[in-house]
Amino acid sequence: MNGSLWRRHMGSSMWNMLAMSGAYLGLFTMAEVLYHVFKVNAESTRKLVHIGTGLLALLFPIIMNNHWQVLLLCSIFALLLLLSLRTGLLQSINGIRRKSYGSLGYPIAVYGSFLAYEYHDRQYVYYYLPVLVLAICDPLAAYIGRKYRFGLYRVGTGIKTISGSAAFFFAAILVTAGVYRYLGNFPTIGYFISVAALVATLATLAESWSSRGLDNVTIPAAVWVGLALAEHVLA
Repeated sequence: MNGSLWRRHMGSSMWNMLAMSGAYLGLFTMAEVLYHVFKVNAESTRKLVHIGTGLLALLFPIIMNNHWQVLLLCSIFALLLLLSLRTGLLQSINGIRRKSYGSLGYPIAVYGSFLAYEYHDRQYVYYYLPVLVLAICDPLAAYIGRKYRFGLYRVGTGIKTISGSAAFFFAAILVTAGVYRYLGNFPTIGYFISVAALVATLATLAESWSSRGLDNVTIPAAVWVGLALAEHVLA
């Protein structure tokens, strides 16, 4: 790569990183306005940020050239979130009654998914599936579990519901189908059912057994394990 192309490449990467930083700051600002001005409760604004963060992260494989850029961006926001926990800022995310480290786990999950994507020869499913399962299935399970408190069961120090876990499981199957369909490499029905059931089961177990927001890391990890097992055992 000659000098002019290298400078153009670096300039494009920097603009992409700045654009993504601005988008995330805009998301945090919107959540703060909803919380402080419109008095939306922190559980709702936190879920909004959770979903929005995951959807914005879908752009990473498209506009980020390598995992170092993703690491830099995720590290900046992890430090910002850690600072907010120490100083009491970002109450739209941190102003919940329970103790949770989920906001700190999210950047780790996104970076880990990008690493998995690069490690598996940039197969998009290794990035998009864990990010979307985390972004969609986790808040859906929390909503259903609180609204329809059916089948309470205790896991460690936490209390879960069968309704929430079932919502997570079936949503994970639908997300898996959507990802494969979108990527244009939908496998045979038998293989898909096996992959979807394996990924959904492992991710549901990870969500059920994790507490204090650690599911933001364990859910993507469970999806990676499910995909790797499917690739080596079912293929």
